[in-house]
Amino acid sequence: MNELYKFSEENLLKQIKTGTYELGFYRVKFFTKDGFLSEIDSDKVSEFYLYPSGGTLRDENFNIVFYSSKFDTYRGFIPPHQTKES
Repeated sequence: MNELYKFSEENLLKQIKTGTYELGFYRVKFFTKDGFLSEIDSDKVSEFYLYPSGGTLRDENFNIVFYSSKFDTYRGFIPPHQTKES
């Protein structure tokens, strides 16, 4: 499970595929170091929020910490909650 908390676009996608979409975002967790996303193991895991309508990842204070058009529905990204069978 620790590997999943190392920040990468691949791990972000893995987490939202198994996560729950609520109130317009997915909750995800990543390692942080000095308040910043970490690509390596850290003693702190923080919660973040991915908003697909905009492709932004926000921290606990809702500050934008990451943007990628790969995760932006306005750029063609189809989030997992829209692909699941009803």
